[in-house]
Amino acid sequence: MNNAKDYFCAMETQIHIYINERPLIIAGLQTQLQAEFTGATTLFNPPAAEIAQTIALLEKNQLPAVVFRTGEPNALLEQVESHFTVLVAAGGLITNEAGDILLMFRRGKWDLPKGKQDDGETLEACALREVQEETGLQNVTRAPHYRNPPPLQLQRQNILKHSYWYRMHFTGTELTIPQIEEDIMDIQWIKPEHIARYMPYSYQNIVDVLTKAGYIAH
Repeated sequence: MNNAKDYFCAMETQIHIYINERPLIIAGLQTQLQAEFTGATTLFNPPAAEIAQTIALLEKNQLPAVVFRTGEPNALLEQVESHFTVLVAAGGLITNEAGDILLMFRRGKWDLPKGKQDDGETLEACALREVQEETGLQNVTRAPHYRNPPPLQLQRQNILKHSYWYRMHFTGTELTIPQIEEDIMDIQWIKPEHIARYMPYSYQNIVDVLTKAGYIAH
């Protein structure tokens, strides 16, 4: 079973971490949160014991959502990360000439192509390589000066993965080829106005990436 913990850095002082799709938000003391999180359990400058207990409760699905408030969000994120082995990955949000968005169906969820960064590999090279390997598309280019802040995704117990997302554009004519060995069963080009229909069957960090890119309303 995929015991996933997903992280999405929404802004400098607001960090979203998804533990079994349940949000743990690290926010500044004055940061305004989205309306759905205003009633969540909130802890101010939680000590190490409370951090560990919160993670455990979210893993057991015993809390719907938690907010950590602190004057140093990045330092608190490091404390949370200390409970996991952290890996780095990169991937792409790909559009074609018609403006359609590429989604792929993997392990029962609609996802975006991404994968682990190899030693000595830049994030940009990793993202492009993983997109080409997982989709079979070769005529893909990265949009200049565009990178979403790093999401983090855990795929196995105690492994938390930073996933950097790049906007990419496909200009070729080749057909997609799902990488079966990576459990990719289908790849579809989806019109932007239909993207929201797929999100109930995706991961929350993917919803966040597409929301930040402007394809889903807040």
